[in-house]
Amino acid sequence: MTSPAQQAKEAFGTHLRDIRKDAGLSGRRLAELTRWHYTKISRVEHGKQGLSDADIRAWCSACDADEQVPDLIAQARAVETMYREWRKQARSGLRRLQEAIEPLYARTTLFRVHEHWSIPGLLQTSTYSTESMAYWARLLDLPDDREAATAARLMRQRILRNGDHRFAFLLAEQALRSRIGSVETMLEQLDRVIAAMALPNVSIGIIPASAGMGAHTQTAFWIFDDELVKVETLTAALDITRAEEIAIYATVFAEMRHAALLGDDARELILQVRDEMLQQSATS
Repeated sequence: MTSPAQQAKEAFGTHLRDIRKDAGLSGRRLAELTRWHYTKISRVEHGKQGLSDADIRAWCSACDADEQVPDLIAQARAVETMYREWRKQARSGLRRLQEAIEPLYARTTLFRVHEHWSIPGLLQTSTYSTESMAYWARLLDLPDDREAATAARLMRQRILRNGDHRFAFLLAEQALRSRIGSVETMLEQLDRVIAAMALPNVSIGIIPASAGMGAHTQTAFWIFDDELVKVETLTAALDITRAEEIAIYATVFAEMRHAALLGDDARELILQVRDEMLQQSATS
């Protein structure tokens, strides 16, 4: 599956290809005008190679599109910086990652959260969080500070009840079923999700596994107001700040919400999953 970072590179390349085509230039003709090897044009347009600021200016000059230089340079720099390695960020442990995000949470008024595999941190119990932290520490070969990281995460959950914050969670049904820890851990976690549904500033929707196309995405994402989208992969975090891209995520979130179960219907599905876990535990 293509990573979000690679998708951003490919989108940048597509933008440049559109500029070339609008100018009526073939790839070889553009290469002649810029004095580059023709294969460089193909690599850039397919997201295989980046461009320096000078290269962007040369591309736009050859295409008579100088007015697009500032936006393209800003986009290229965003692509370069958005792909941050987790190991570099978390070399001192997962607690540091939890604490580093605190200012962003504090200033955000509207959280739109979509998770497709696990329960989001703001809704996690202590046991569920500790199990999750242990998994990531093992996977990424990080210092095992699961207890300290969980403590930082639970401290941040205060914003659910303090301050002027609103939360809209969309959880795929699989997030309820993904086994993290023991059955007891999962039952406690599902109870926590149900309890959070009673908070006046919290909306929790569950997207049934049977929902069709448009109701699911290949990745989880968090929208912070209309200023930032965070997408996390196995090894890196992607920060999206361009308004037009944020708008796409907001549109997708709204479409998924139409397919989600809300209120009593969502609660009924959670209870159904809970009952199934109890039955499986009793027969195992």
